[in-house]
Formats: sequence, structure tokens, C-alpha cells
Amino acid sequence: MYEAIKTVIEQNIRPLIQKDGGDIELVDFNNGVVSIKFLGACVSCPYSFMTLKLGVLEILSEKFPEIKDVKAL
Repeated sequence: MYEAIKTVIEQNIRPLIQKDGGDIELVDFNNGVVSIKFLGACVSCPYSFMTLKLGVLEILSEKFPEIKDVKAL
């Protein structure tokens, strides 16, 4: 499951975030919770929480219904 999530992040989510000068890295998947790390411009962006919940969580939960939440470390 971890590798499948990583593939979706790498192919679908990361390019979108990189367009705005940020980056994203998958850290862990445990008990339905995906842990990610924001990098680049995302670290100081006041909208990173919205990106996390309305972007990353939405895309991942569409593809993997077992994902309950996404958190940034």
C-alpha cells in the first residue's frame, strides 16, 4: 500500500505542488493515516493546511478509500 500511495503522490500530487515552488514527500502510512512532509515554499505557506486537506487528502482518499486522514510532519 505504501508504494501505491507513493506512486500517486509522485505522479499526481507532487507535480502540482512543484509548480508553486513547493514539494511533498511521503513519510509513512499507518492505520489509515498518511504522513507527509512539505518542502520548499510549502513550509512557510499559510495555505499548506488547505493543500493538505483539500488537495492531498481528497486525491488520495478517492484512490484509496481506506485512507482516513493525511497529516504533515
